[in-house]
Amino acid sequence: MNKPFPGTPITADDQTLIGTAKTLIEQRYLENRHHIASAVRGASGRVYTGLHLDTYVGRASVCAEAVALGAAMAGGEKGIAAIVSVRHPRPREQHQDCKVVSPCGICREMLTDFAPGAAVILMRDDVHVRVPVEELLPAKYRRHP
Repeated sequence: MNKPFPGTPITADDQTLIGTAKTLIEQRYLENRHHIASAVRGASGRVYTGLHLDTYVGRASVCAEAVALGAAMAGGEKGIAAIVSVRHPRPREQHQDCKVVSPCGICREMLTDFAPGAAVILMRDDVHVRVPVEELLPAKYRRHP
């Protein structure tokens, strides 16, 4: 039986990170192209963003988390403090608020490889919380035991 990830309260910097991702997706949303934005805070305190790149061939799509993390790595970050992803609803959905979403399984794998120790900001019981990335991927595959 899976137990929920209760998390810890977010910080003021985390709230700013959520706002950054939300602003980006509100400005750049394009149905069938970009519906998720991510914001990453590096160990330096600098913030990097990324947009989901949706394609007609699903395997060619790139998650916003990968784009933001790549920007942070290209920017010289040696560590990642926190990451958040925000989803923009499609026009036909009843609720039109942008919401914080959890990273997909592939992104969880990538984040545990490239951002160990980072906090992932999630929604739990209608509250934003910080969860260590390692808690999102228990019993992770390792090349060497």
